[in-house]
Amino acid sequence: MTSRRPAAHDPARTLQLLWRQPTSDRRRGPRPGLSIDAVVDAATAIADAEGLAAVTMRKVAQALGVVPMTLYTYVPGKAELLELMLDAAYGRMARTDTTGRPWRERVAAVAEENRALYRRHPWAAAVSTSRPPLGPGQMAKYEHELSALDGLGLDDVTMDDCLAYLLAFVQACARADAEARAVRQESAMDDEEWWAVNGPLFARVFDERAYPLAARVGAAAGAAHGSAYNPDHAYAFGLERVLDALAALIDPNTVGKSAR
Repeated sequence: MTSRRPAAHDPARTLQLLWRQPTSDRRRGPRPGLSIDAVVDAATAIADAEGLAAVTMRKVAQALGVVPMTLYTYVPGKAELLELMLDAAYGRMARTDTTGRPWRERVAAVAEENRALYRRHPWAAAVSTSRPPLGPGQMAKYEHELSALDGLGLDDVTMDDCLAYLLAFVQACARADAEARAVRQESAMDDEEWWAVNGPLFARVFDERAYPLAARVGAAAGAAHGSAYNPDHAYAFGLERVLDALAALIDPNTVGKSAR
């Protein structure tokens, strides 16, 4: 499920923090000893290890060895802190140089970069990006990702649409992957072990004659993928379909044929 970010109380102040602009109010300025980056790094480490819900100003302060009130001289609150965390994660993403490569390879590289981001920071996949942080990390990410679609004959709005379509797919896969990992961790069983325990129970109540398609297709998929849901297969299969869909706009003459 998507987690909606709490709204920042002062968008102008948030942009000031994202771009590390000095404040004109010295009384509200950061005190010596810490930095915004140190606060963001500490919060990110907590989120990576324990999830976003574990990130509180008190817990971040404890990790840094200061009292909670100290943090408020650097970051006004959790809403602004999350904006900073996301933008920092975006800024640290690997950016593959795909200059001169076919467009499908360039777009696939963008997808892989985002998948790697969510693997490193699972909490980021659960955060709504309908209003992305407008910091340097986000802008560098957007510029880089658009370059994969530049020069393909798309107008600017369609370029943005194609990128949004791709990123929404990757984010959805990342959420499903994170949920599958959480289920395995909570149950202390992988899918094979879970089915070994629950399969016989299910067989007692399931009538294959009543659901012949479900029985046949489910058995075939389970045998092929080793589980009812395989995140890696779902991602690989879906990415090819996303690229095929984009080909209808980029290479309409190759749809149904081998793409260039």
